[in-house]
Parts: sequence; structure tokens; C-alpha cells
Amino acid sequence: MMAIGRGNMGKQTTRPGKVSRVMKEFKVGTLKSSSGQKVKKKKQAIAIALSEARRPRRPRRPKRTL
Repeated sequence: MMAIGRGNMGKQTTRPGKVSRVMKEFKVGTLKSSSGQKVKKKKQAIAIALSEARRPRRPRRPKRTL
């Protein structure tokens, strides 16, 4: 039986600039949820910030198959 390495297991990278931008929007009062309503809870703002930060920056090209 082979042991499985734990290299990057469980680590997620986020973009700090995106998170801080969304949190500033929340503090100012301009952050809106997907339904269009203003976000009033800090936990909801954090969830939105993290989900936006994890989105890919651009669409990836499909792998070439031979």
C-alpha cells in the first residue's frame, strides 16, 4: 500500500485584493447579493468575498488531445 502525500491538500488560494474590495463595499453599504438586495450581515459579506476570490480570473483553454 502506498502512502498518500499531503502536499497541497486542503489549501485554497484566494486573491486578497478581491476580498478587501468586497469588504470595503460592505462597509460603505453598496454590496449586494445575487438577488439584488443589500447585504446586511458581515458573515454573508465574507462568504461573498471568498466565493468571488476563488473564481478563476479568466476562462481556461481546454486541454489539447492528440
